[in-house]
Amino acid sequence: MTVYKASHIVPIRSGKDERSRVERNDEWVRVERTSAFKELMRKKKAFILPAMIFFFVFYFTLPFLTAFTTVLNATAFGPISWAYVYAFAQFVMTWGLAYAYIGQANKWDDLVDDARREAAQGSAEGSRA
Repeated sequence: MTVYKASHIVPIRSGKDERSRVERNDEWVRVERTSAFKELMRKKKAFILPAMIFFFVFYFTLPFLTAFTTVLNATAFGPISWAYVYAFAQFVMTWGLAYAYIGQANKWDDLVDDARREAAQGSAEGSRA
């Protein structure tokens, strides 16, 4: 599926290929009001906010510790100090967070499909009334 087709959340039955800005805005409002979309946003916030806080704390701890303390000056092994180990750990942390996000995002795909379905059903019911 192309990005263009995937971005059309609710199928239009009128046969028009081009959509006006108003139609897309109406689609977005219908999707936004579905219970599945609200659940999706709640789950995304529950994951992203703690992950973002963890990332910033972990990231800014290195410059703080190197600038204001001597904790990381000790030798970890060979000529490598704990500052280098901590700096390398930031790469591992970034990959770990990306991996965790991908795992969570795959779980959210069902909610996205449910939101599309609910929005499409809502528009079909609205057009009948």
